[in-house]
Amino acid sequence: MQVAGQVRDIRKSRHLSQRQLAGRMQVPRTYISKIENGKAIPTLGSLERLAAALEVDICQLVRDARSCREEEVAAILSDPFLAEIAALLPHLDSLHRTLVSSQMRDMATGRRRTA
Repeated sequence: MQVAGQVRDIRKSRHLSQRQLAGRMQVPRTYISKIENGKAIPTLGSLERLAAALEVDICQLVRDARSCREEEVAAILSDPFLAEIAALLPHLDSLHRTLVSSQMRDMATGRRRTA
């Protein structure tokens, strides 16, 4: 279940224990554990309280893999440099893609190529 994974991932990214999140929601810690393990399905009210306790929008708790991917792509393309590169990639064949990727990797890691 997506909600279970989202709750766990967001809780961990906020460096909260299940006990701390339960305290914020004023529910038993076992309730958080059941949600994260998919053994309890939170009601709409519980989802609202979870979102508030995690300081996120409720949509972040119920989004699916496709919407996550769309958000990641939008975040990448919001960088003008990456957007420009992304627009050019379809025009490259596999050899040129490999060469560009290798060159960028070398530049990023500080390695120099010798002739």
